[in-house]
Amino acid sequence: MVRMSAEERRESVVRAAIAEFAQRGYYGTSTEAIAKRVGVSQPYLFRLFPGKKAMFAAASLRCVEDVCQVMEESSKGLEGDEALHAMANGYVQLITEYPEKLQMQMQTYITVAAAEAEGDHEFGEAVRKGWMKLWDVVHLPLGADVDQTTTFLAYGMLINTLAAMGFPPEHRVWEGLYPEARVTGRLEKS
Repeated sequence: MVRMSAEERRESVVRAAIAEFAQRGYYGTSTEAIAKRVGVSQPYLFRLFPGKKAMFAAASLRCVEDVCQVMEESSKGLEGDEALHAMANGYVQLITEYPEKLQMQMQTYITVAAAEAEGDHEFGEAVRKGWMKLWDVVHLPLGADVDQTTTFLAYGMLINTLAAMGFPPEHRVWEGLYPEARVTGRLEKS
């Protein structure tokens, strides 16, 4: 059996943290559950991350990075409507194939609000920085048009909300979205 490096182990903890936090949120997830999913002891987990908050932050920021990567790859060489539709399709594919990424995003927003209410602004700042990177990643392919970028990201949040609430693909709430942004077509192909 080949031993994993600390970096490979850290990566497996981030993946496990996404899965666990996505289902139970920050407050409902124990570090014991994450350690068990990875197959390591809690003391080893804390050699990789200083605490639960650091694990949650790493999981949250990984999800933002993954969305940014999908947007960059989807829009490469495209502009305007072509980029918009390609990014929408790429995002819907991401959250359809990896629903824990969507769930983790939703948990992140809740946790930022809770942290901010408690006077902890550090986590929120990190998430807002990630969001601004996402803004920039979609802004340029959309012609650096503020209105189009805002509308695109607003549609993304609508997609998040509808998908998280479990609206079935054929439900009328999906009708107003452009075809590539609908979870409907993607789910029917699965």
